[in-house]
Amino acid sequence: MAEKKLFDYQNNENVALFVVVKGAEVRLAKNGKKFIAFTFEDSSGQITAKFWDASETDITNFQAGKVVYLTGKRELYQGKPQIKLFKLRLAQEADHQTATDFLPKAPLSKSDLEEEINQAVFAITNPNWNRIVRWILHRHQSEFFDYPAAKTNHHAFEGGLAFHTVTMLHLAQAICAEYSFIKQPLLYAGIILHDMGKTIELSGAMATTYTLAGNLLGHIVLIDEEIVRACTALKIDPSSEELLLLRHVILAHHGRKEYGSPVEPEILEAEVLHHIDDLDASVMMLQGTLEHTEPGNFSERIFGMDGRHFYRPEMKVTNPKTD
Repeated sequence: MAEKKLFDYQNNENVALFVVVKGAEVRLAKNGKKFIAFTFEDSSGQITAKFWDASETDITNFQAGKVVYLTGKRELYQGKPQIKLFKLRLAQEADHQTATDFLPKAPLSKSDLEEEINQAVFAITNPNWNRIVRWILHRHQSEFFDYPAAKTNHHAFEGGLAFHTVTMLHLAQAICAEYSFIKQPLLYAGIILHDMGKTIELSGAMATTYTLAGNLLGHIVLIDEEIVRACTALKIDPSSEELLLLRHVILAHHGRKEYGSPVEPEILEAEVLHHIDDLDASVMMLQGTLEHTEPGNFSERIFGMDGRHFYRPEMKVTNPKTD
């Protein structure tokens, strides 16, 4: 019988299992004592817990990236699941536990993701856009296919960044087939590069945090800098119209300035890229939440979707086969 994972446990059920520490924030309680706000993770998902009255030894031992064995009880707090901790210890060598084994992973293999991206690059027929995409991809190859697309919200798993990109390319292909006037090479180049700055903004799949550059600048600014750097190396004018178009679709991909875009979409491909990005992120956030929601119930509120909650129907619908 397979060992239970975090989300195999039901509310009010006692929990006992190995997990990896995704996050461990040291905070001060109202009584002035330190506690650790944990995020635990395994391949089934993430769940939070509080470790009260934490000693300096506890703070040193239970850091992000460590495998721990926890015992406790799953509860609901403000509509969200959490673990009430009874006991926590570090995994020992005799336990034969490896932190990377607990990380959720993209549903496609790294080789499949690489093949999909390479095929899309061939479709970028504008020579300068193609050269820039290839230059930046080569520069961030390892991180791009290993990193998550976010710390918590969507595609927050190993390989999530590349998987998010590939899904967006699939959507773009269908949209361009419907609307032949869309500049497909520009849209493809923008999609491949739009989140590439997260290879600098984030620390990696294990115990994901924001880097100093990520906190101070953000991935949109960081990838624009990479494009300018590529232009310098390849002797391409970054202020030419074709480069301004490419830079614009990326700078505008969050859609609104209040959502982090330095500019809002002002060309067709920028508007399309923004909606494709938003659609894929929203679907993945919903999937991740609804798969942990019992049929016939509403989900917990989703921070990344304006705090809304969503109903998981009891009825089942079989999709028609498309092959």
